[in-house]
Amino acid sequence: MQDGSEIIRVLRAAGHSAWLVGGCVRDLLLGVPPQDFDVATSARPEQIAGLFPAAHPVGAHFGVMLVGEVEVATFRSDGAYADGRRPVTVNYETKPNADALRRDFTINGMFLDPFSGEVLDFVGGRADLASRTVRAIGDPAVRFAEDHLRMLRAVRFAARLDFSIDPATLAAIDPVAIRRIAVERVLAELNRILGEGGAARGMELLDRCGLLAELLPEVKAMQGVEQPPDWHPEGDVWVHTLELLRQMGPARPAVAWGCLLHDVGKPVTQTVTDRIRFNGHDRVGAEMAGRILGRLRASAELIDQVQYLVSGHMRFVDLPKMRPATLKRFLRHDGFADLLELHRLDCLGSSGRLGTYEYARTQWEGLSPEELRPAPLATGRDVMALGVAPGPRIGELLRALEEEQLEGNLTTREEALAWLSRQAGGRAST
Repeated sequence: MQDGSEIIRVLRAAGHSAWLVGGCVRDLLLGVPPQDFDVATSARPEQIAGLFPAAHPVGAHFGVMLVGEVEVATFRSDGAYADGRRPVTVNYETKPNADALRRDFTINGMFLDPFSGEVLDFVGGRADLASRTVRAIGDPAVRFAEDHLRMLRAVRFAARLDFSIDPATLAAIDPVAIRRIAVERVLAELNRILGEGGAARGMELLDRCGLLAELLPEVKAMQGVEQPPDWHPEGDVWVHTLELLRQMGPARPAVAWGCLLHDVGKPVTQTVTDRIRFNGHDRVGAEMAGRILGRLRASAELIDQVQYLVSGHMRFVDLPKMRPATLKRFLRHDGFADLLELHRLDCLGSSGRLGTYEYARTQWEGLSPEELRPAPLATGRDVMALGVAPGPRIGELLRALEEEQLEGNLTTREEALAWLSRQAGGRAST
């Protein structure tokens, strides 16, 4: 990964001011490896292009050029914001102080010299790093009006860094304004809140500022939904989900959403008779997960993956009683590793008992790919050679044959053909 230092060296040699800026400075001061590096400079875009012929604009209107992996932006101040996302006009600046004032949060508004370690801090970012606080630069209502997505970014930074949000900044978050943001941008931020390692903290903060009820009312509905204490001594569905998320750590979107939504069907399926029950909550929850992610315009692939996790998370209860063929089909699903991880977290977020998880993991690791997906012992042509006409019957016989194979009842082609002959009432041919 380019760290921006060579770019800064070239810019300074040409007489320009240049510094590392933004999140990479925050992370370096915290002792955390930055995910990427950004450079801010007094050089104009055309001057940057002259010094780096391979550079190309990624935000020409805002003076942003991409040099290799590093975004290099001209110091600027912003005019009015008309769409809650972008400034109508920008003014290039020669010094960094004005550039700092147009940024989102104090912890992201500092500049760093990668050679001397000097930090330029015009906004109180170092003090907020020390106090572990996410604070908007200037008036938080103005910062959020400029770009409504900053409301979610405040939550994301606080969640990932385990910081608090400054009370005035938190109070300026307007849940209604989030409706003006393109849902694709909202989904991207939610993916990061859930997946960067502070998901439980993120959900708590979303709830505290009203964004949870606005964006994920089905998740908000988990609060106060009691569960059987024998299985869930930790508390209601919301408390259980938070406990699960605390165990999760960084996660891919499918796993993160699967963990958040695995019990989303419980509030609407709860019944209280001899005890509290949630019959069919896995099936109902999968349908709800599809609607939630569809509303956020998630990809069909992500929706399918999450629905598989939500619909399958209760199947572990029946694992010890599964027939060999059923077990192998369960274990061989492409998403089983994620489902197994969800089950582990589900256990840790409730009773803490991992017996079923260990049994499932042992079975999964103990069966080879060939045992889970054995090569077919016969083909459709073999079935037709027995006199079966082309049509659905061929597929039915082949599926039944695979069942026998997975059960261990058939191991050779000869056995398979003889079995097919009996099922088809015909003559086997080898």
